[in-house]
Amino acid sequence: MLPNLTLNDLKREARDFAERESLHHEPRLFGVTDGKAIGTYFEHKFRRHLQTKFIFDEGSAAKGIDFPELGVDMKVTSLRQPQSSCPFRSARQKIYGLGYSLLVFVYDKTDDEATRTGTLTIPHTIFIDSTRTADFQTTTGLRGIIENGGNSDDIIAFLHDRFLPVDEITAQELAEEILATPPEIGYLTISNALQWRLQYRRVIEQAGQIGGVQRVL
Repeated sequence: MLPNLTLNDLKREARDFAERESLHHEPRLFGVTDGKAIGTYFEHKFRRHLQTKFIFDEGSAAKGIDFPELGVDMKVTSLRQPQSSCPFRSARQKIYGLGYSLLVFVYDKTDDEATRTGTLTIPHTIFIDSTRTADFQTTTGLRGIIENGGNSDDIIAFLHDRFLPVDEITAQELAEEILATPPEIGYLTISNALQWRLQYRRVIEQAGQIGGVQRVL
């Protein structure tokens, strides 16, 4: 009987897998430039690796994240443009976080013409705790307002200035919640869209230097 996958197992296996994958020359990746295809290849391969060693809930589109029992979603992104999308649930995700943690693999792809293979070097593997998955500018701005003695009107004005997709009633409710429970500072850059656009440059730069943003590799 295989053991159940734990969060520590996931981080350890992510580190070891990224190290091995960085040395692997894959014919199927030669000439591939589509980031989605590269991400799918990597995610499926990592998942198959975990299946040989652990029991875990494999997640689904309905559940929304890759490891629902651990509250972790996996992202694979290019070093040249480290970003990805995630489902939009509500505007409060930008303030209080996505509601789950992120395991982010950042790759730099190269092709070898002689062997006609592609290699995904993984210079960064980062775990972002759910408490740090809010938007940096939004959370630092809100905490600044509170520290300067701002009230709900100031917060509502700030939310509108940031173009958060909220109506007046939701903005008022959020303002009262923010005053009562100031958000933790997040370290993602989250762009408004039909799906959130998550950008990771800040977490790459600061991983290992702040609580909740761990450099796995």
